[in-house]
Amino acid sequence: MDELNFDAFASRPCPAWFQEAGFGVFIHWGIFAVPAFAPRGRAIHDLAREHYDDMNKYLPYAEWYENAIRLAGSASAEHHNKTYGNRPYTSFRPEFDDAARAFDAAAWADLFEAAGARYVVFVTKHHDGYCLWPTKVENPWRPGWHTKRDFVGELAEAVRARGMRFGLYYSGGLDWTARPEPIANLGDMFACVPTEADYADYALAQVKELIDRYEPAALWNDIAWPRKAGVPQIFAHYYARVPDGVVNDRWFAEENLFNSLRDPATRASFNAMMKARIAAADGVMESPPPPHCDFRTVEYGLGTIPEAKKWEACRGLGLAFGYNREERPEDYLSGEALIALHRDVTAKGGNLLINVGPKADATIPPEQSEPLRALGRTLRL
Repeated sequence: MDELNFDAFASRPCPAWFQEAGFGVFIHWGIFAVPAFAPRGRAIHDLAREHYDDMNKYLPYAEWYENAIRLAGSASAEHHNKTYGNRPYTSFRPEFDDAARAFDAAAWADLFEAAGARYVVFVTKHHDGYCLWPTKVENPWRPGWHTKRDFVGELAEAVRARGMRFGLYYSGGLDWTARPEPIANLGDMFACVPTEADYADYALAQVKELIDRYEPAALWNDIAWPRKAGVPQIFAHYYARVPDGVVNDRWFAEENLFNSLRDPATRASFNAMMKARIAAADGVMESPPPPHCDFRTVEYGLGTIPEAKKWEACRGLGLAFGYNREERPEDYLSGEALIALHRDVTAKGGNLLINVGPKADATIPPEQSEPLRALGRTLRL
C-alpha cells in the first residue's frame, strides 16, 4: 500500500470500547529508571514558551535522561558527571536487568484493576531503543539491545486475565541507537527522526512483530514515523489482525521535512517560526490532524480538545513519565486531584490515560499507587 491509501480508513468509526473506556493506565519503565533523574517542576508547555531554544535542558521527563546528559549545562549532565563520571548510558543496562527480575505482572495488573482502568498501554521501546520483549528483529546499531524476558507478554496475559484491554506504545520517531545527536528543541527533535532505509525497515518490522505477537488493543506510536509510505501499510496490517483496535495520532511522517532540518540554517528558520507561533498563540496550540487516526492525543494539557473526534489526555501522576526520584510527594496528583481530572476529561468526551513510572525493580511507589486506588474507589461507587 502507498500513502494514497489513507482513504481506505476514512470511514472507519472509532470502536465502541474505546469510545466508552474513560480511563486507562500508561506505563513508562526501562533503563532510565536506574538513574531516575530529571529536574523538577516545569511543565512542557511552559518550557516551550519560556526556554524554547534549550527547553530540553529543563525537561522534567526522566525517560529522556540519555538525551539530557548530552546537553552541556543541563541539570542532568551535571548530576551524571557528579554521580557517575563518564559512564555511558548503556552501562545502566545490567543494573536494570538485574533489578527487573523482581517484575510481577500480576501485582501491576491487580493495581490497575483496583484503579478502575479499562485498558493499559505499556511502553515496549522508548527513545533509548531498549526493547522490553525478546524481539527477533535485531538492532543494526546496538545488537542485543533487548530483554531476554518477555515483559510485554507477561503483562499482556495478566491484564487480559482481569478483563482489561492491553495496548502497546512504540517510539517510532526517535531511536537514539540510530541517531544519537543531542536534542535541545523541536527543530533538533524532528531533525533526529531516522529516515534512513535501515531504520525505516527496522521500525516497520518491529511494529509488525508486536502486532502479530501480542495483538494490542491500542497501537500508540510516539513523535513521528520515518517514512509516510509505511504508515498505511501498518494500519492495514493492524486492522486486519485486530479489527477493533485503535491507533493514535502521532504518525507524523514527512521525511523531506525531517531531512531538511538537518541543515543548520533550515533548522534555525524552523525554530524561529515555531517560537513565533508559540509566542503568538492564545493558550495552547492546535496541531493539524493527521491523514488518519482513531483518536487525538493531548499531553499534559498541551493541545486543544477536538470537537468532532475521540480524544485521550495523557500525563504522569507527577511531571515525569519515567520514575524521577527527584520528585517530591507534593509534585504528584493527590487522589482528589486525580478524581477531579478524570471527571473533567470524561465530561468533555475524552479518555484519561494516566501514567505510572515504576522504579527499576518494578515497584510502583505509594505516591503513585495511592491516588490510583482512590480513583478506583470512586469509580466503584
